[in-house]
Amino acid sequence: MVKLILMTDFTEKYANSLLKGILKYSHQTEPWVVCRMPPSFRKTNGIEGVVKWALQWNADAIIAQFEPQDDVSLFKKNGIIAIAQDYKQRFNDIPNITSNYIAAGRKVADFFYIKGFSNFAYYGYENVVWSDERGQGFREGLLENGVDDSQIYEFRKQSLDDLWYYETQPLKEWLAALPKPVAVFACDDTRANKIIELCNTMSLRVPIDVAVLGVDNDDITCLLTYPELSSMSLDIEKAGFETAELITRMRQGGAQEPYDIIVHDTGIVERTSTDIFATRNPNVLKALWYIHINISHPICVDDVVEQVPVSRRLLEQEFRKETSTSIYEYISRLRMNKLAQLLLTVDEPIEALAMRIGLNDSKNLSRQFKTYKGMTPIEYKKRYKI
Repeated sequence: MVKLILMTDFTEKYANSLLKGILKYSHQTEPWVVCRMPPSFRKTNGIEGVVKWALQWNADAIIAQFEPQDDVSLFKKNGIIAIAQDYKQRFNDIPNITSNYIAAGRKVADFFYIKGFSNFAYYGYENVVWSDERGQGFREGLLENGVDDSQIYEFRKQSLDDLWYYETQPLKEWLAALPKPVAVFACDDTRANKIIELCNTMSLRVPIDVAVLGVDNDDITCLLTYPELSSMSLDIEKAGFETAELITRMRQGGAQEPYDIIVHDTGIVERTSTDIFATRNPNVLKALWYIHINISHPICVDDVVEQVPVSRRLLEQEFRKETSTSIYEYISRLRMNKLAQLLLTVDEPIEALAMRIGLNDSKNLSRQFKTYKGMTPIEYKKRYKI
């Protein structure tokens, strides 16, 4: 029987998903007993107090949000395996559960750039590795897309020690000063939720004035936010499984050199907070808004044209100028993106999913999906389904 201490913040999805992966591994091997220790225990008793308790409990391993100053070597000296869940900084002498945050930031930069935005902002914590690197990747990705540095804004004035607290006025002033429309990437769903909350109090329209994207895809946070929050989803459960495998190997004398467990993303789950293409053209904006609101219905180009007081030819010209694609292609691509999300989150037959994206005829759906995603819906689900 393996005895594990998991010292992390269980109010967020990350920790619970990590634990699910660990339990999935234990169900396939041997029983694991997990003590969910709150980080406040370390703050009260110090890292020495955590080690003392771990020894009294006969713990085999600990996974924790360690502080940079914590002497994690104390665990190894006492025969306990220690693994760090990325908190403020990575450790060099023990394995980390970490991620390629720079690559994630670049992916978000591409996501917003192809939506037509010309102003971008990042909201994160200060001196926190995962926040800093996501912001770095976001900036690098935008610059590589040709965005001028003067069009990229940042707000990083909060300590990670006060997760729940933020100063309203400085953040409101920053939001008010941003040129609109603007795409805001927040370092996590909690920060993104605060942005949308303030936008609502400031009469800033989300996503028309301010589009907002978070990270973690915490269902409760994302769905309680109004409008619902778009977020980058992470394969945390798989990382939990791999972490449990690593602990087993280390207990058996293998994997002596620390190596990191990498949490991979599974793509961006788009909801209402980013569900728009940025444009100042009122005709195109009206057309886009109609498309996004009604994408679950069997709309066609004629339906879109009816919403705008210009000719079909003129609208098509203006639409292509703004989006670099036709109205028909835009609707098709949006539907396939919606289908990709549904394949990973809803267990229904492909025919039922087709109805959800406004397609009454699913005969050509596989071919259409492969055109945009490079694989069939079945292949996509097998590759990316958690």
